[in-house]
Amino acid sequence: MLYKLPQQKLLRWIALFLIGTFLQFLFYIPTPVLSQNSNSCSNITTPLTSEEQTYARGAWQYFVKNYQPATGFTNSTGGYPSGTLWDMGNYLMALNTARWLNLTDQADFDSRLNKFLTTLSSLKLFEDALPNKVYNAATAQMVDYGNNPLERGIGWSALDVGRILAAFDVIRTCHPQYNDWLKGIIAKWQVARSLKDGQLYGATVLPDNKTLLVQEGRLGYEEYGARGYQLWGFSAPKAIALEPFKLVEINGVQIPVDSRDFQSTNANNYVVSESYILDGIEFGLQGELADFAARVLDVQKRRFDTTGQLTAVTEDNIDQAPYFLYNTVYANGTNWATITDTNQPYPQFRSLSTKAAFGWRYLFPDNAYAQKVFDAVKDLRSPDDSGYYAGIYEESKQPNKALTGNTNGLILEILYYKARGNHPLIASASTSVSTSKPSENASSATPSNQPNSPGKPSENASPTTPVNQPNSPVTTPIATSKPTEVAVAPIPPVDSPQSSSNLKLDRSLTPVERRYAEAAWRYFQANYHAKNGLIDDRSDFKGATLWGLGDYLAALHAARSLDTITPKEFDQRTRHLLGALTKLPLFAGELPSRSYDTRSLQPVDYGGNPVPEGNGWSALDLGRMLAALYNLKSCHPEYTVAVDKIVLDWSYLRVVREGILSSATVTKEEEGRYLTRVNPEIRLGYEEYAARAFQLWGFNLDRSAVGGEYQTASVEGLKVPIQRHRTDTNSKVNQYTVSNPFVLYALEFGLDPKMRSLFEPIFQAQAERYRRTGTLTASATTLIDRKPYTVHSTITGQGEAWVALGDDGQPVPKGRLVSTAVAFAYNALLPDNKYSQQLQEGTTDLYNPLIGFYEGFYETTGKTAVGFTSSTNSMILQSLLYNVTNRQPLIRPITTTNSLWWQTVAKGNSGRGLPNSATQQTKLTSDSSGSYWVSDSEKTHLVTGTK
Repeated sequence: MLYKLPQQKLLRWIALFLIGTFLQFLFYIPTPVLSQNSNSCSNITTPLTSEEQTYARGAWQYFVKNYQPATGFTNSTGGYPSGTLWDMGNYLMALNTARWLNLTDQADFDSRLNKFLTTLSSLKLFEDALPNKVYNAATAQMVDYGNNPLERGIGWSALDVGRILAAFDVIRTCHPQYNDWLKGIIAKWQVARSLKDGQLYGATVLPDNKTLLVQEGRLGYEEYGARGYQLWGFSAPKAIALEPFKLVEINGVQIPVDSRDFQSTNANNYVVSESYILDGIEFGLQGELADFAARVLDVQKRRFDTTGQLTAVTEDNIDQAPYFLYNTVYANGTNWATITDTNQPYPQFRSLSTKAAFGWRYLFPDNAYAQKVFDAVKDLRSPDDSGYYAGIYEESKQPNKALTGNTNGLILEILYYKARGNHPLIASASTSVSTSKPSENASSATPSNQPNSPGKPSENASPTTPVNQPNSPVTTPIATSKPTEVAVAPIPPVDSPQSSSNLKLDRSLTPVERRYAEAAWRYFQANYHAKNGLIDDRSDFKGATLWGLGDYLAALHAARSLDTITPKEFDQRTRHLLGALTKLPLFAGELPSRSYDTRSLQPVDYGGNPVPEGNGWSALDLGRMLAALYNLKSCHPEYTVAVDKIVLDWSYLRVVREGILSSATVTKEEEGRYLTRVNPEIRLGYEEYAARAFQLWGFNLDRSAVGGEYQTASVEGLKVPIQRHRTDTNSKVNQYTVSNPFVLYALEFGLDPKMRSLFEPIFQAQAERYRRTGTLTASATTLIDRKPYTVHSTITGQGEAWVALGDDGQPVPKGRLVSTAVAFAYNALLPDNKYSQQLQEGTTDLYNPLIGFYEGFYETTGKTAVGFTSSTNSMILQSLLYNVTNRQPLIRPITTTNSLWWQTVAKGNSGRGLPNSATQQTKLTSDSSGSYWVSDSEKTHLVTGTK
């Protein structure tokens, strides 16, 4: 019995300890902590210039002079001791920036943050739930917007909560020792009360003193606020889903506008710059938001182009009544509205915003207009060193001398973003699209927008079987480390680059066309592998096919011809690409494999999985590359020797057989053996295009070149071709008709009578569908960023008109797209046709100035289809070049036959399957319909039969 007393005491002490621990957690009284550096946040990869350091010091001075030592808060505006949760978030972002840019030392940082969090922890909350909308910065009392103390408060703002939650995430990431303190603060807040039905809800006090919950946020800010909630595990799916919105045309740009306007909801649906800037620097602009941001910047540039008035609009304090205005692109049915929160207009006080100009400048560092507005405000600091003024009034041209934490905090945050190499500040965000290449593909996507493009691997990481390849194997991805980026040396310098003498421009690009050319070329800048000279076929996949590299070479030629790039850049990129082509492993020592990893240069399958021995070759891809290489020799003959050496390394014994193009596939037997099978190519349009390209090099492909008998189907009363009638194969794969190969053929080779008879009903059926239904139609194969990843928006497919098909041949409901590339091409080929003009108008603004043109938009919703490819942007550049060459075929003839290629062909007995004679099998001719390439010997006539 003696042992029980100490045991009881022990149990009592344990119980007291547990109770004390529980009470400590319940009331959470944090103790001050000292900061410890976080390597990721201190990693300054792009140090500020001396000028930028001046900007940062000037902005930080606002917070030095407006600091309230009793609370640790700062004034929202100069000398006015008031602040919202949004203002507090601004200050935390500014304080973090000041530390990493060495504007303050560690001791001062810790002192400020400890005081701030101590006060924040003890704030009186509205209805004991969430922070009041506004507090007195000097006393931490709840006040109204006039800074009058109120015992109850005036409600809470869900958007402001989202803002400070985003700032909390940056603090806990960069200073993790504060994480528990921040979690304790949030634990005291009833965050769930600000969420309802997947949306953000604020609280306001009615005249009868009742609390009313109101939905908060419109397009831009709503998504930003919801992202802040997400960082701490609070979900608001409707708030982050963009809808409901519509597109409103302003100055020729389709601007996304929230459908919930003031008239219907008593809340403004303003479109301003700041929400997109915040999203960009903190989370990284991606997908549709990246597109929206680019549009919002572009429309402001166009206003400047039209009026001469520099424009960078967003909400700002002003230095006179009514003291706060929303300078908008659009609000409540009015373009360029300047309004109060009650929708009262004040157009006389519209201003150029300092923070907006800074934001656009660093989000779009290569944008000339962003630089122009930035130059107007970069030195707009107060003479007494109290920070940056809010902006410049448009009407009076005088400074708006309001000094605010919002302006100066955002400037600091932007400069920190720049110093981090344009990497978003939120740790979970991906690399910003403004300066960085797309993220490395962990699971591969479809490699290219071309006839061999399979679907993206499924979610269980098992890639789909390429439908275009009979008996293609389904392989399982191999767990490998990230491939090392292989360095490849360019070929040695060639003779002095010559002008494109064979390509005569009829006129210069218009300013609008030049903008499109620059946007399309951006794809090839954003997806360039500087170590080896290759380009990714699509922005979300580190892989390339020979078709995609042919697209790139064609784009290089177009960009140089249009003066979009300099002769030096053209030469460097061309020599680098040619150097890479010499290093690509050949399948069976014969021809380039179907696809390669653009980092390792090793063969991969269409799922991105390594296949060391290769996976066959594509005659169609080879044709695309041969066309581009031929034109390089024609228009830039200084590269002739290098090009000929590359193509003479290849063997054509099995790709050209009895006048037919054939491709190789690899299958795996049950016993584990790999077997190569070679079969004729039969894909409508693509076969004809590739055959014409082979003919340029002297190959006899009379049975694959355009001609012979074609089966047709009746679509919109027109006989649309569906396949070539042939007896050499029974294959029925990919029986669908799309525009892509036909418009590419027309741009490069012109429309000979036989091709014209196929091309015209394909175009006319799409125009007739539009006339009948009002649905814009530009049917093509396009690649998107979601299932099924590859969409064939057909004219006819598998016996059905206007069906959208995946690569597995299954219908894709509501999946039809209007192709940007095809719309550009039709407009170039048929500039006087009213329907092609309407197509052009519907797609010209479908681009992100940083990463190129999108694939298109969905027919049913009008929403942009997110996806960026070399094929689309190459075709747009080629279409623009076609516009200014008097509608001449882009591929120009080579008049001499004394090059290394023809000399080798003439010798015969090469063992490589070279042509039998040293003469081209196609020639450029002209008649009343225009110029076009035609087979050297035309003996067959086009015959069509209705299926």
